[in-house]
Amino acid sequence: MAYSETRIVIGGLAHVPVLIFIANFIKGKFGIKTEETKDTVVKGEPVKIIELSNTLVKEEKAEAIKEISNKLDSIEQKADEVYEKVKKKRKDKKKKKK
Repeated sequence: MAYSETRIVIGGLAHVPVLIFIANFIKGKFGIKTEETKDTVVKGEPVKIIELSNTLVKEEKAEAIKEISNKLDSIEQKADEVYEKVKKKRKDKKKKKK
């Protein structure tokens, strides 16, 4: 009495869960049990906040900050312009392909 290959494969696959159960049972009996870890919370000292209410910022530093922010704004505007140009070129290329 010969069996087809598919019947043999299906029979083998049916035994896989049984073999996994046996392997886990043996592992549970003879395996090393790990201890449960406990979460510990360490309370630290609160961070001290120092307020500088009477400090004066030099005018030069304030001007430098303004210049840098203005430069940043101009760079952002140029980036937007370049993005728009690239976007237009992509649209033009798509139109030419059609």
